[in-house]
Amino acid sequence: MPVGADEVAWGVTELLERVEQNLQNRKLLQPGQVVLMAVSGGLDSMALLHLLHRLAGRHAWRLTVAHFNHRLRGRSSDADERLVRRIAARLKLPVVVERAEVKAFAKKSKLSVEMAARKLRHEFLSRAARKRKIRVVALAHHADDQVELFFLRLLRGAGGEGLAGMKWHSPSPADSNITLVRPLLDVRREELNQWVRENQIPFREDATNFSTDFLRNRIRHELLPLLRNKYQPGLNRTVQRVMEIAGAESEAVSETARRWAAGGRPESVKSRSAKDHFETLLPAVQRKILQRQLIGLGVPVDFELIEQLRESTDRFVSVGSGLAVAREATGRVNLHAEPPVEFDPQETCVALAGRAGKVRFAGMRLAWRREAAAGLVRPRRQKGGEFFDADRVGSRIILRHWRPGDRFQPIGMKSAVKLQDLFTNGKIPRARRRELIVATAADGRIFWVEQLRIGEPFKLTSRTRRHLIWRWQRPVPGETC
Repeated sequence: MPVGADEVAWGVTELLERVEQNLQNRKLLQPGQVVLMAVSGGLDSMALLHLLHRLAGRHAWRLTVAHFNHRLRGRSSDADERLVRRIAARLKLPVVVERAEVKAFAKKSKLSVEMAARKLRHEFLSRAARKRKIRVVALAHHADDQVELFFLRLLRGAGGEGLAGMKWHSPSPADSNITLVRPLLDVRREELNQWVRENQIPFREDATNFSTDFLRNRIRHELLPLLRNKYQPGLNRTVQRVMEIAGAESEAVSETARRWAAGGRPESVKSRSAKDHFETLLPAVQRKILQRQLIGLGVPVDFELIEQLRESTDRFVSVGSGLAVAREATGRVNLHAEPPVEFDPQETCVALAGRAGKVRFAGMRLAWRREAAAGLVRPRRQKGGEFFDADRVGSRIILRHWRPGDRFQPIGMKSAVKLQDLFTNGKIPRARRRELIVATAADGRIFWVEQLRIGEPFKLTSRTRRHLIWRWQRPVPGETC
């Protein structure tokens, strides 16, 4: 990967001194520290291993090598392990190795292979550290990893805390009593590459790093070169600045939320002045207050859930497993057993007689028209409109609401699934689910659900003879139906 001159802050020959300054100035390691080093056998971790080994004598650091064999690449994974063992022996360092079937764990846990590998790796490092009474684990993340992580999280819709990236030191996600340190965060991959080759340090190249099947690799090999070549040669420096700003602002919001929450316990709410009320806080602070509480309750957090809680009080929002959360006016979030669903029995039968017609149901205006398929130019899909195979729908339909046991096969799916599961996956609030209109065909199958895709069995095909053009409209608030 080409590197602009302005991107390399220090010469490669000064790399050892720079890493030493990082370790000392940022207080990553103390004199006499016992350190567990995560070494995969790749370029980055082998560079860190040799850098710390050269510095260890000056600071009386005691190093232990840790290698986790993911068993993802067969013989190549075993070759990585052999290299790490051989180099650790050459450097006269103790080594601990563990193996795991990551793919099997990923399937069982319903995680991506990448996330499963990360989870098992951190658990192994924490376990190995605890067993040897080591409190610090050194990782080889570097400046290019930071940039890749920034865009990875940006594309996934992360907030300021996520965009801030990795920190020089942070608690392990598997054990908060163990600290992860990253001495290479200001070092470019190209610098490490040059230093490793100049010092003839052996390493293993992971072929999966070049596979564009993974989003991170596509960012590394496609997106970042494009941005550097066409838009911003000093991309690392620019992204680092944005990450620092995002991190600082996120920390400020978190601290404001923490201080507010410390004085916002239920027993002290009555003594609050009006200006301290949750509703008067800035949206960013409200979101952080809600996020902290949800995490404390063990509830998976996403933006939509936080917004539903932020925008209304005493509204139950389903979070799965028969549980729901709701926010009080004070800002406090409570976990509840999900209230029972009350189904609306209202329904109406509609005869699709003639060429066209209209009907009103549950506050919605619906109109339909049947046209011969031959010669009909189908317009682009518009809001409030769909197209169906008229003969598959049939001449009589039922308009109603969601009922227990309803199953629906959205277009593109191979089989019908519970309508309740579709609502949950679509993050449709429970109260809203009961209001949505369902349309069933003459044979009783659902062909349309408001706010969802059309039914697979009723889509237009090359064999369709007549089109059913379906339109609907909710009246504007305040307008009579």
